[in-house]
Amino acid sequence: MVDELIPNNYEAYMNHEIVVSRELYDHYDDTRIKYRVPEGINEDVVRAISKYKNEPEWMLDKRLEALKIFESLKTPTWGPNLEKLDLNKITYFLVPDAKANADSWNDVPENIKKTFDRLGIPEAERHSLAGAGAQYDSQVVYHKIRADLKSLGVIFEDMDVAVKEYPELVQKYFMNKCVKPSLHKFAALHGAVWSGGTFIYIPKGVHVDMPLQAYFRMNTKGMGQFEHTLIVVDEGAQLHYLEGCSAPLYNASSIHAGCVEIFVHKNARMRYSSVENWSKNTYNLNTKTALVEENATMEWVSGNMGSGTTMLYPTSILLESGAKADHIGIAYAGNGQNQDTGSKVYHLAPNTTSTIKSKSLSKNGGITTYRGLVKMKKGAVNSKCSVTCDALMFDDDSQSNTYPSIDVEEKEVDVVHEASVGKISEEQIFYLQSRGISEEQAVQMIVSGFIEPLLKELPLEYAVEMNRLIELEMEGNLG
Repeated sequence: MVDELIPNNYEAYMNHEIVVSRELYDHYDDTRIKYRVPEGINEDVVRAISKYKNEPEWMLDKRLEALKIFESLKTPTWGPNLEKLDLNKITYFLVPDAKANADSWNDVPENIKKTFDRLGIPEAERHSLAGAGAQYDSQVVYHKIRADLKSLGVIFEDMDVAVKEYPELVQKYFMNKCVKPSLHKFAALHGAVWSGGTFIYIPKGVHVDMPLQAYFRMNTKGMGQFEHTLIVVDEGAQLHYLEGCSAPLYNASSIHAGCVEIFVHKNARMRYSSVENWSKNTYNLNTKTALVEENATMEWVSGNMGSGTTMLYPTSILLESGAKADHIGIAYAGNGQNQDTGSKVYHLAPNTTSTIKSKSLSKNGGITTYRGLVKMKKGAVNSKCSVTCDALMFDDDSQSNTYPSIDVEEKEVDVVHEASVGKISEEQIFYLQSRGISEEQAVQMIVSGFIEPLLKELPLEYAVEMNRLIELEMEGNLG
C-alpha cells in the first residue's frame, strides 16, 4: 500500500508531501481535572503551586527567588525565534483527578492508564526496568522501584515526595550547584513553577543492574510541563536512567522547560538516555547539566524529535582529574520544525576527556542546528576532546547549521573538531535500485546507515522507537 503512494522518480519522491502517522502520541484524553492555576505567571500562581503541594517554607523561598530572576532576564534571541511563545497563555500547574504516586497500575485511572499502555510503559517495566515513574501533566501518577534495590538504600522517588521525605539531600543539591536559576530565563521559570519529576540517590558502591525510567506525558492543551530530575550517583556507584517524553498535537502553544541535575561522584558511572518526542506545537526549552568528579564517567544519549522548536544543550562540567564525558545525540527536523541542539563540556581539571558525536537529519524545510561549546580552562593539562558533527539533508528547502565554539586556555591539550554536511544523491538511490531495492527502501537504508552508530548506544526499546519514528517521517501518506 505504501509503495503505491511513492512517486516513481526520485525528485518527486524527495519533494513528496509527508503525512506522518503520530497516532500513538497525538491521542489525548478528556481527563477530569482536580486542580489548576489560572493562566500566566506571577507571584500568586507560584504561591498557589507551593500551597497546593504543602511545601516547606525553604522551597517556597527558592521558588519566589527564581521568579524574581525570571522577571529580570530577557528571552534569548541568539537561537530559534521564540516571539510566538506567549507565556501569559500557558497553564503552569494542572493536577489530573488521579491518585498521586500509585504503586500499582490498577490504581491509575483507566483512561490515563490506557495512554501509558499505548506508550508501552507498563510492559517495559515488567521486562527490562528496575523501577518506573509516570507523570501526567503536573503530577506523578505512578512510581515504583524493585524491593531489593530499596533494601540497598537506593532512593527512587517523585521529586515532590523527595522534598518532604529527604529534605537535607534535596536542599544540598537542588538548583544551587549544578543548574542555578540565573543560568537563563527558562531555568529561572522552571525554578519558580517546577512540578513532579524524579529524585534518585544511588549509595556508595551500588551498581543498579537494570535501568530506572520515567515517562513524562503532557496531555492538556496550552500546558507547561516543568518536571525536575535530580540524580546523585555516589562514589563507585553505577546507574542507567531512561527518560521518555511526548504530547498530543494542539493548535495552541505548549512549553516544556524541565531541568535535569546530575551529580556523578568519584569513580561513579552514570548514563542518561532520553527520547523527546513532543508535538509540533511544543517549545522544548530544556536544561540538563552534570557535575563529574574524579575518575567518574557521565554519558548522555539523546534523541530529539517532534517539537516545533527545541533548544537543548546537555552540559558536562568535568571538575576533577580523570573525569570523563561522552555525548551522543540525534536530531530530526521536518516541516515546521527547528531543532537547535548540541553539547557543552567544561574541562576544569587535568587529564579529563570528552567526546561529542552529533547526527542530524532535516527534510521538507526542517532546520537542524548543532550549537556546542568546549572549554579547556588553564591547568587542564593532558585533557582531550573530540567533536564530530554529521548532518544529512533530504532536499534544497531544508537547513543544517553548525556553530561550534572552542575556547582553549591551556596549551597542553588535544582538541579535534570535524563536521560534515551531506545530501542524499540521486546516484546513491540509483545504485541501490540497480540492486533490486525500491526507492523508499533505498532512502531508509541510507538513513539507517547514517544513524546506526548512535542508535546502537540507545537501549533496545528506545532505539526501536527512534528508528521507527524516523521511518515514519520518511514514508509517504500511510493511509
